[in-house]
Amino acid sequence: MHQTRSQVSERDGLFELDAGTDVLDSPRYNHDIAPTKVGQRTWNKWHITALWVGMSICVPTYTLGGVLTAYFGLTVGEALLAILLANTIVLIPLTLNAFPGTKYGIPFPVLLRSSFGIIGSNVPCLIRALVACGWFGIQTMFGGLAIHLFLGSFWPEWKALGGTGEVIGFMLFWCLNLWVVLRGAESIKWLETLSAPLLVLVGAGLLVWALPNVSFSELLAQPPKRPEGASVTGYFFAGLTAMVGFWATLSLNIPDFSRYARSQKDQILGQIFGLPLTMFLFAALGVVLTAASASLVGETVSDPVSLIGHIQSPLWVALAMALIIIATLSTNTAANIVSPTNDFQNLAPKWIGRTTAVLLTGLVGLLLMAHELLKKLGLIVSDVSLESVYSNWLLGYSSLLGPIAGIMVVDYFLLRKQTLDLAGLYRDDVYPAWNATGFIAFGVPVVLTLLSLHSPAFSWFYDFGWFTGSALGGVIYYALGSLKGARATSLKPTV
Repeated sequence: MHQTRSQVSERDGLFELDAGTDVLDSPRYNHDIAPTKVGQRTWNKWHITALWVGMSICVPTYTLGGVLTAYFGLTVGEALLAILLANTIVLIPLTLNAFPGTKYGIPFPVLLRSSFGIIGSNVPCLIRALVACGWFGIQTMFGGLAIHLFLGSFWPEWKALGGTGEVIGFMLFWCLNLWVVLRGAESIKWLETLSAPLLVLVGAGLLVWALPNVSFSELLAQPPKRPEGASVTGYFFAGLTAMVGFWATLSLNIPDFSRYARSQKDQILGQIFGLPLTMFLFAALGVVLTAASASLVGETVSDPVSLIGHIQSPLWVALAMALIIIATLSTNTAANIVSPTNDFQNLAPKWIGRTTAVLLTGLVGLLLMAHELLKKLGLIVSDVSLESVYSNWLLGYSSLLGPIAGIMVVDYFLLRKQTLDLAGLYRDDVYPAWNATGFIAFGVPVVLTLLSLHSPAFSWFYDFGWFTGSALGGVIYYALGSLKGARATSLKPTV
């Protein structure tokens, strides 16, 4: 028998919910999005460091330098500086939004119930989920190509399948990703901890292979692809915004992982150790290898999967592809499946469990990549490249996600003073169903961003979308919340 009312206890700054029937019978609760127990919070700073190393070393990171030079008109030096600076900046919302996850053991969609309402939280959740499903599809495409090249290194008949082999590889990798997440958070922790040192070794090996074939002085001296004499400021900040957008998604749903952290110190140090330097070094490796690719394989190749596929030794190709499969798997499962799985459950926790939510994530990701898969099968013809899709997407969606990040930080730290009603987040009688303040603070920056697309005078608002959106969203939310006299709601811990 469970007690009627839930009890909240506190141990060393970490809060734990002993759910009563008021929560267990609530339509807003299920086991998967329930607060983690203190005993389940086992991730130390090295586990979180490994998480970020595993997520950062991936094909899209490798291509970021090329995206910034080709699409944003930056020099190689400017591009690498933008990547390092962006990932240092994004640490701020990452660490701040991780705090409530660590303190209360709650995932991202449950935290959003505080600022957008118990039901209203589904709107920002679904925005986040759709972006994650898109990235899941993109990463699965790279993982599928690696599987295709891995099998082709052993069997020439498989290599001859071409695009069809890539589509089969896509489906195999798609299934592998879903299987890992279905096994739970401990499976992801194990995968990230195992893969992190392997991925560092792969990067070092690729660098040793490329160094004799690249001149750093020539690389840094390459002229930028922007109008001659144009000021670097606008181009740099547009690129900086896009790079912040790369992890803008994780800056929102970081509670999905920090709910397993042992302490606030562990989540802060783990993120500092794992994110900025890994992103910078692997993006720099991508720039170096792309520059060296003409000497290495006779043509310029901008992604590591295709580059390694040009190696003549089947053994080395097979080994490298196996490691790339692990790299992409570690990124995809953590960064792109965990969040939408929780987000979809938030819609109807009693009806949508983890298994259903994982399968739904996979289905949406598959549908979003249907165009590219049909191209590979030769059923349609299109000039749209996968690289152009995600380089344009980075800037666009970061403008939408910025206000949510600002609202979350202001709600938790300034208005609620780091105090939440833990049981109330799973019921309908404490927080409103829809919080109009959150939607106004979110809607105004989004509308201004859309309007700025059609006004050259205000194009900067879109170009710097994450910064303008998060700042304006946070300011509006604080002003409206203060006018309403918002006060922290708390449940006194029982010890």
